Amino acid sequence: MIKSLEMLRVFVYGTLKPEESNYLLHCEGYVIEKVRAYAEGELYHLKLGYPAMIVGEGKVHGYLLTFWDSTRLKQLDDLEGYNPYRSPQDNEYLRRSLPIYTMTGNSLGEAWTYVMTLAKIQELGGTLIHSGWWTPSP
Repeated sequence: MIKSLEMLRVFVYGTLKPEESNYLLHCEGYVIEKVRAYAEGELYHLKLGYPAMIVGEGKVHGYLLTFWDSTRLKQLDDLEGYNPYRSPQDNEYLRRSLPIYTMTGNSLGEAWTYVMTLAKIQELGGTLIHSGWWTPSP
């Protein structure tokens, strides 16, 4: 008997967005649906060249990705420097289930999202992205 794999939903706003560097490496071929969406929060550009978000009242724009295989979560955790068995301060990002919305404000349910603490963002020299949409620097 073949065991069916559970699908995985992840909201992405940075290098995992379609056409960005880590999408090609970690998502291409595993994603069965990608939908433009937003989560409530604030987005920051880090001096390291990638973004981080905190939960808040603004809008962080990105994509809701649906993967056909939930085992991809481990690879995404490794990429994002998250280990559920470490203390939160020892992780680069924290993985949280957050409400996700269509661009017109309709609920898409919850999805995993990688967030960072404001203290970590400040430590990494983050600057607020007022538009809520991250684009890599040239």
